[in-house]
Amino acid sequence: MSPSIAPDRKWLALALLAAAQFVVVLDASIVNVALPSIGRELQFSQENLSWVINAYTLAFGGFLLLGGRMADLLGRRRLFLGGLILFGLASLAGGLAQSDGQLIAARAVQGLGAALLSPAALSLVTVMFTEGAERNKAFGVWGAVAGSGGAVGVLAGGMLTQWAGWEWVLFVNVPIVLVAAALAPRLLPESRNGGARHFDVAGAVAITAGLTLLVYALIDATNVGWGSTQTLGLIAIALALIAAFVLIELRSRAPLMPFPGIFRIRTIAGINLTALFIAMALFSMFFFVSLYMQQVLGFDALEAGLAYLPLAVGIIISAGVASQLTTRFGFKPVLIAGLLLTAAGLAWFSQVSPTGSYVADVLFPSLLAAVGLGFAFVPMTIAAVSGVEGHEAGLASGLINTSQQIGGALGLAILATIANGRTGDAAAAGDPLPVALTEGFQRAFTVGAGFALFGALLATFLISNRASRDHAEVAQRGEIEQPVPVAA
Repeated sequence: MSPSIAPDRKWLALALLAAAQFVVVLDASIVNVALPSIGRELQFSQENLSWVINAYTLAFGGFLLLGGRMADLLGRRRLFLGGLILFGLASLAGGLAQSDGQLIAARAVQGLGAALLSPAALSLVTVMFTEGAERNKAFGVWGAVAGSGGAVGVLAGGMLTQWAGWEWVLFVNVPIVLVAAALAPRLLPESRNGGARHFDVAGAVAITAGLTLLVYALIDATNVGWGSTQTLGLIAIALALIAAFVLIELRSRAPLMPFPGIFRIRTIAGINLTALFIAMALFSMFFFVSLYMQQVLGFDALEAGLAYLPLAVGIIISAGVASQLTTRFGFKPVLIAGLLLTAAGLAWFSQVSPTGSYVADVLFPSLLAAVGLGFAFVPMTIAAVSGVEGHEAGLASGLINTSQQIGGALGLAILATIANGRTGDAAAAGDPLPVALTEGFQRAFTVGAGFALFGALLATFLISNRASRDHAEVAQRGEIEQPVPVAA
């Protein structure tokens, strides 16, 4: 074992990791505006087109926890590189796809690559930067990337689709991956748990199958119905597999997730539950704002993408401010403030009008929501790894990513059902289509604001005040823990 990464190389390594994470977040949204073009050229049926997005979400959400633990056991740089290369190859294959099946398969492999590299990248940031002000600054960068990636994805997707063709929303990843893969061995330290590396195969199969089935049930619920035999049956099987995973871990000699293990830290349990509601509120916001601009305001793909630019810039600026506020006040009050601002932004969005304008109905609430996003993502990420031992960094990173993915899938499924139901009722009552659509969006934004408020309530009662204060005191004094050693 050798000392931690040199200070002059540390921030370059962060830039590399953040760039890779940016591509992962970007790819969850970049194909959205390209879907009509993809559908026409590859002759997708309408019911299969959504799987261009769902295949990525399904594999990403299902394998995150496994990817995080593999990073701890097999080496964080190794998993990061392996996931990065797999992601790049799948992006190339997706851009070259000649049929709907080929593209959906490539997107699923992309999701698997993302599930390997994303928790490995976050855990590398955790072990490279010591807890306190330094790590807060690093997570300010990370939060800006995570929060703005979705907005930039819509912008990039619109520009690439209109100017170069839908294939380039996938091809664009390839040069970024090549550069990152070339730099990673030079900039990133290897870091893994010491001692024997035992792998809990039974636990890995149970949790991966359980999470995959759960995400699938949630994202397909809007198509088959919440009360359908498929949805209820799959959720029941998924919960049974997750329960089996817990039993396996309690009896395993080398568990994938030691119980109570990481959950002995009150803040870790609280922040992961809170993260579910953050994602339920925020992931679906991008979806409904995009639909409103294109279906009601009449924006084309490029105009809709450009309309997200103020939101992306606002998130980046507010994330930097949030990292400084977290150092001064602790992660809990900043997180709660972020959730309240997000709720206010969504409540403002709930007032959208069928005869509205971009400035009044999108721009101003977007700027408010941008501040909320930055203020929520940065302290959430900091709290998710606060107090975690180095050997559990990958596990903690996988947990927070999993919470966000499941929350995003659940929130979108619930809000899409609510919006479609309200739109259907309004259309049946004789309202014109723009009016009916807007009423559905209004209802979805209102419920989304409720999710954000409930997240603030959970954060208030479940996240430790003492841990938050201690974190701020440590950061302000500069009396930070010794960096976790990393292997050469």
